[in-house]
Amino acid sequence: MADGVKIEIVSPEYLVLSAEVRSVVVPGAEGYLTVMGEHAPLMTTLKPGFVTVTNTDGAATSYFVGGGFADISQAGLTILAEDAKPASEFGRTEIEAKIAEAQEALSAAEDIDAKSAAQNRLDTWKNLLVESAGLGRAAH
Repeated sequence: MADGVKIEIVSPEYLVLSAEVRSVVVPGAEGYLTVMGEHAPLMTTLKPGFVTVTNTDGAATSYFVGGGFADISQAGLTILAEDAKPASEFGRTEIEAKIAEAQEALSAAEDIDAKSAAQNRLDTWKNLLVESAGLGRAAH
């Protein structure tokens, strides 16, 4: 698999993608990472974000994932997502609803740990809105 990587994106509802691709950019909990053929084994949690898949012909397609896990092994990359769908099906309205939910959680938080967790969620969704708008994904 030196020239490519097998990817599967699985949501609780269905198999979102199964393909042999050139590379995949994944929103890891500690930051985005790129997976290509012969990648070292790794398991990481995912934050909500966009997975960008570059096909063997060089065309890029994006998918929204709402957190989960990524498992990189010799067999390829498996993403077990809490929520997953093509980025074209995930729009600005959904992101703005998540921002509103996070703002409500922040307002309702009573201790420092709850406030910190709510602030992190709010920041994640606000960053996703900016990323989405910059890539032309949040049109609807």
